[in-house]
Amino acid sequence: MDAILGFLDTINTYMYTWVLIYVLAAVGIYFTVRTRGMQLRMFPAMIRTILHSGRHEGTGITPFQAFAIGLASRVGTGNIAGVAIAITLGGPGAVFWMWVIALIGMATAFVEATLAQIFKVSWPDGTYRGGPAFYIWRGLKSWRWGAAFAVALLFTFGIAFEMVQANTIAQTLDTSHGVPVWVSAIALAILTGAVILGGIKAVARVAEWVAPIMAGLYILLALVILVLNIDRLGFVFYEIIASAFGLNEALAGTAGGVTAALLNGVKRGLYSNEAGMGSAPNAASTATTSHPARQGLIQSMGVFVDTMLICSATAFVILLSDASVYAPGMDVEGATLTQSAVAHHLGEWMTLPMTILIFTFAYSTIIGNYAYAEVNLDYLTGRKHEHDLALRLVVIASVVVGAFLKLDVVWSLADVSMGVMALINLVAIVLLGKWAFGTLRDFTERKGAPFVATDNPYLPGKLESDIWVADNPTLARLPEQ
Repeated sequence: MDAILGFLDTINTYMYTWVLIYVLAAVGIYFTVRTRGMQLRMFPAMIRTILHSGRHEGTGITPFQAFAIGLASRVGTGNIAGVAIAITLGGPGAVFWMWVIALIGMATAFVEATLAQIFKVSWPDGTYRGGPAFYIWRGLKSWRWGAAFAVALLFTFGIAFEMVQANTIAQTLDTSHGVPVWVSAIALAILTGAVILGGIKAVARVAEWVAPIMAGLYILLALVILVLNIDRLGFVFYEIIASAFGLNEALAGTAGGVTAALLNGVKRGLYSNEAGMGSAPNAASTATTSHPARQGLIQSMGVFVDTMLICSATAFVILLSDASVYAPGMDVEGATLTQSAVAHHLGEWMTLPMTILIFTFAYSTIIGNYAYAEVNLDYLTGRKHEHDLALRLVVIASVVVGAFLKLDVVWSLADVSMGVMALINLVAIVLLGKWAFGTLRDFTERKGAPFVATDNPYLPGKLESDIWVADNPTLARLPEQ
């Protein structure tokens, strides 16, 4: 077992440190250039679109619900523990590079979410299905490569990552509050089953409330701490910039130097916001919207919320602490560092609220991950809903097993699987990017009017779709927003 784990770790180290980081960054820069910096010039449009994305006529999933599903899956314990680890290893400078990679990742998120909408298909329950598997199949005419992506995602998000989140919850409750693991396992099975047994619509209804409230409360917590330490804010910004460019060697993390700051910041940004990984487009595709670019803008904002707001909240909570909690070069476990920092600022009474936040972050990820898995199972099996029940039972079982066992090999396999799906997705979105660029131009030139693919001069070719047509009654009822 140790030999297998060592082999998998070697693969992951090579793939994530020397391949994926550079490919993801390069793709993000390419899309930023090709969209003429849409993440900056269209930021006001993102806000307007989010504000008008909560309601529509019909039985489908609203754009805001799709955004919330993506946010629920993106925002997990990594936003609390992962950022702390990045700062520990890379110093305060890791935060700067985290911001940079999130900024360029917003363009990647726009492209993949827009493609998910362009190539989506109607589903019998009144919703839609789409995402990388579907746009690889319909855009690149390769069902097999779409299936390879779907299988990788099913294992990663339907089984392994569910175990990871359940294990985090169970261990936190056991360590901090003495709750037996079996109690956590039963509670998680009940809470998870209560939502996912209702399918993707039930996940959407829960996510649209849980995800925004969870994120908002955590950001509010960070703002309170920021106000209490407003006199140190300028110094913290100096630490971030100085460490990012090696202007002060005393600010290096335990790994030391500018390279450590760069690599750890980029890793945290990429792994947290998932831009380019091919996961969030599965949620984006389910939304009923009048224009594919609208959901692209919404999902791009998801990257901003995840990294620029929530990850930054964790970073400032830590960096505003005094040297007894955090100092460059200290080697402190991730989640423990964040919890210690919050307790330092607000008192030990915050242990319980932080535990509740960690629980909510992890639980929201469990149900968000299920939604991704359902979309890809539907791709593999077609419109046969009896298979969805089997998936729901597998997810519930994974949550129970994960609460008890720390499955290092399973987690390492999941990392390999996620790397594979990311590489497949990155190749696909680069090849299909011209469809997203044309759709963006249609959106800007026609002032956001409903999208019609038939004889559209901005598209690179003919799009075979029964959705993006002028006589679609669902689109006719949607507001132009």
